[in-house]
Amino acid sequence: MKLFILGIRGVPAQHGGFETFAEKLALFLVGNDWQVTVYCQEEKGEKIWESDWQGVHRIHIPIKSSGAKGTVAFDWKATCHALSQEGLFLTLGYNTACFNILQRIKGQTNIINMDGIEWRRNKWGPVAKTWFWINERMGCWIGNHLIADHPKIKEHLATRVRNDKITMIPYGGDEVLDADASLLELYGLEPHNYSIIIARPEPENSFLEMVSAFSKKTRNHKLVVLGNFTPGKNGYHKEVMEAASEEVIFPGAIYDTAIIQSLRFHARFYLHGHRVGGTNPSLVEALGAGCAVIAHGNDFNRWVAGEGAAYFIDEASCEALFGELLRDENKKIKMKGASRRRFQECFTWPKILQEYERLLMSWQTNASKE
Repeated sequence: MKLFILGIRGVPAQHGGFETFAEKLALFLVGNDWQVTVYCQEEKGEKIWESDWQGVHRIHIPIKSSGAKGTVAFDWKATCHALSQEGLFLTLGYNTACFNILQRIKGQTNIINMDGIEWRRNKWGPVAKTWFWINERMGCWIGNHLIADHPKIKEHLATRVRNDKITMIPYGGDEVLDADASLLELYGLEPHNYSIIIARPEPENSFLEMVSAFSKKTRNHKLVVLGNFTPGKNGYHKEVMEAASEEVIFPGAIYDTAIIQSLRFHARFYLHGHRVGGTNPSLVEALGAGCAVIAHGNDFNRWVAGEGAAYFIDEASCEALFGELLRDENKKIKMKGASRRRFQECFTWPKILQEYERLLMSWQTNASKE
């Protein structure tokens, strides 16, 4: 049983949700006697080289360009290299799905995880949105089978292809039962006396609405806003920071896993303002840490966090939730329990990875018969 994973920068994970998932899946499958190969993007070197990491075979492709241009170049080279391989292919994301037509022509079996509806995101300009829209369409047609990470994403994809071509498998997360509270001292915080936002500071993630709502009055409570803010370069960042009261803290972007886990685990509330996307990894991680969740009330978030979370639709309703919930200890405890139950029900890694293996096995069997 051979699987090749494309569409990410590589393993071990260093760049976000898809890389984390790829690492988890690769190690899980290797433990179940699969031969797993992951294509990895490298900044140095002239020639492609190979290595092994914890039983996972890696093919390293050096790319001189950086940013989006480098990603496109890497995906092209990885796809071309994959044409000479035999096995099953899993592509994570559809951003360069037009390249995968080569695999379809070659007769290779390629399953594509279609990620979110990227072309709807406000942060992209017209050219990028057009590119993503075209590649979403092509991914739907070219992929032998599609994976949606949320029921609403599956509904969206079903407007492009027949329903039985899509399998819904959400993103997974680790359960966190304890975290080092002493790390909070780095930011002058005390357990349960602050709430937290962890996201990219973009308009579609409702930063301005949440920070403004919190800052309407003195709360005797802190709001910690993680993210890379550059108010001198980004007008939206400047607007968010100017709307913040003295009780709002901007520590910047934090990449230390232990610190982030501690900040998330000991927060009174986890605020999630995302308005676009499927099963968001940061929201799943909040459920896994047993956080009481306050989220934007769209269909994506409501399915993930479930009935135990509190939801807002605008700044006024967010402000009302702060006024109601910051004083209600019993409600907070009930919300935390609901988050853990929802996590156990849908988002544990063993459950997610087993669902992936079952799907891959069905296609492996079909490929073997052919």
